[in-house]
Amino acid sequence: MPTGPTMTASRPSSPALPQRERLALLGALAGTAALGLSACSSTRTESPAQPKPAASHAQPRRARSGQVQPIALNGSYAQRADAMAQVPEIARRTGLPETYVRNAIGNANYLSSVPRLILPAGRGVRRNWRVYRSRFVEPIRIRAGVNFWQQNAATLLRAEREYGVPVKYIVGIIGVETIYGRNKGDMRVIDTLSTLTFDFPQAHPRAVDRHAFFRGELDHYLQLTWDNRDDPLALRGSYAGAMGLPQFMPSSWAKHAVDFDDDGHIDLISNTADTIGSVANYFKQYGWITGLEPVFDVRFDSSRLQLPTLLGPDIVPTFTPQQFADLGAIVELPRGFDQKLALIELENGNAPSSYRAGTQNFYVITRYNNSSYYAQSVIDLADEVEKVMRRGG
Repeated sequence: MPTGPTMTASRPSSPALPQRERLALLGALAGTAALGLSACSSTRTESPAQPKPAASHAQPRRARSGQVQPIALNGSYAQRADAMAQVPEIARRTGLPETYVRNAIGNANYLSSVPRLILPAGRGVRRNWRVYRSRFVEPIRIRAGVNFWQQNAATLLRAEREYGVPVKYIVGIIGVETIYGRNKGDMRVIDTLSTLTFDFPQAHPRAVDRHAFFRGELDHYLQLTWDNRDDPLALRGSYAGAMGLPQFMPSSWAKHAVDFDDDGHIDLISNTADTIGSVANYFKQYGWITGLEPVFDVRFDSSRLQLPTLLGPDIVPTFTPQQFADLGAIVELPRGFDQKLALIELENGNAPSSYRAGTQNFYVITRYNNSSYYAQSVIDLADEVEKVMRRGG
């Protein structure tokens, strides 16, 4: 999931709107008494003549006929004066009708599990790379990845040609995120993002900037549902608000999603073509270098090893190959290799850590999820799926 956690959470307990009120909301969104569209973008049957870009702050709000009508506010945030008092400011920031924003937030529910899930692991807890990897590089995902590759081979190859991102890494991302659509999350996005906007846990070590991040995601989500004419109370995703096959956050949807099948509508909920193109575009926009391996094996020369210096920049490629070697990290590199490297440490609990030499492309994968463990899992799953494909599936 871009810029956030990848895990999904359990089904929320918030009640669904009565059918009469849901239809009233949908009618209001479209400015008509009867709207023949599903609440979810994945079932849309009509599209405009020209491809429509994803919503973004830079786009003007699309005009709608009629007025957005108020509906019954049944969510727990409707009873929260502090939350509802922010509705006018949210409407001003997003350029959306205040009634639309009030309808959405007033029907959002506080989810007590979300603040707990968003907190990082406690300090001093050693991670275990082997355990982490086993969750993602396993037979079910490998078989599903092979099937996904076989079923979408032409689209994957087109994405590789257009964006320069190898097929296997596109397949790896979607596999780690949702097992190719099997686990997209079942929490209402309006609930999770409202919870993280109005009740972000102050115990989080980065509470200020993460709270600001999720406040922006709520803005993007409301803009996205408005522009796509989706029901803001219907879309579901992870506990962090990530949606669809690639688990894009609303801001990533706005900035990086593409209409890769040219049907006039961007759908990451169930459209594999749009998902494939959007993942490749995401990598490209974050600086993917075509032809560069994301990671290399590394060994140490203990006589000159300066491990603290090598680990200081963390996942950011900082050292030239010569500097890397001078500090005691030895890597077999292709002739003429001139990219910078980072030493990646993967803790193995109480056992010795594993190490890799990461390049710019390893760093790009961490832009999807800021974790070296995540990035290496994507790479390893991609490699395993590719091995099966080379053997004939």
